[in-house]
Amino acid sequence: MLDSPAMARGMLIVFEGIDGAGKHTQITRLAAALAARNIPTEVISFPVYETFFGRLIERYLRGEFGPLEKVDPHFSAMLFAGDRLKQKGRILTALEAGKTVLADRYVASNLAHQGSRMAAGERGVFLEWLRKLEYGAYELPAEDLVLYLRIDPSEAQERMQVRRAGNTGGDLHERDTEHLAATAALYDELARGENWITIDCYEPATGHARTTDEIHGLVMAAVDVRLARFRAIQALKAPAPKHDEEGHDFDVGGSG
Repeated sequence: MLDSPAMARGMLIVFEGIDGAGKHTQITRLAAALAARNIPTEVISFPVYETFFGRLIERYLRGEFGPLEKVDPHFSAMLFAGDRLKQKGRILTALEAGKTVLADRYVASNLAHQGSRMAAGERGVFLEWLRKLEYGAYELPAEDLVLYLRIDPSEAQERMQVRRAGNTGGDLHERDTEHLAATAALYDELARGENWITIDCYEPATGHARTTDEIHGLVMAAVDVRLARFRAIQALKAPAPKHDEEGHDFDVGGSG
């Protein structure tokens, strides 16, 4: 298991997946596991409803701007992107302080939920536009690791109904079975990208639901491998100490 050496920059780890996949549970457990190793963390969950954009997102998800099929995906995507932009300073500050930032949803959530609403022939252009907006124009940091909790949409909806004590409500995304299915399918495509690891919430061979402990074990295995690689890359980027002709280290920091 990994201990906690000093890092020049922290690692950005993101949990993705449709609602009901268990992201909140697993991010909470990962934060506790890293804290037990004395690895400083910063946890953030999107959307942040207390902000200007967050309040607009809340209205959108309540259906105040119309049913899902009537809302332009560009409009809703910009709400979620704006919400993330407002948290950019917090994320960068934590990363620069060497903290591991754990995000419950990030750019891919926007790509999946809003991209799935585009016609197939227009989807590629839309996804490219949205990536340029969030990573380019807004200069949000790219993820170092994306943990995709994969679950069947029907199972996810059952979990959400249990969570809501049988209430069949839910927000604009949650209660639309077709939307969840399309979003899950697009998540599967996005998961082929670099730095993504897919963790099935159900055992593929048997179809049995994995326990939260089993999923946590898979999360920790993925994080251990990627964190070790991330630290190795950081060490290679660190400047080598300068020496004089006799091999003594120079004091490049100056004297006070």
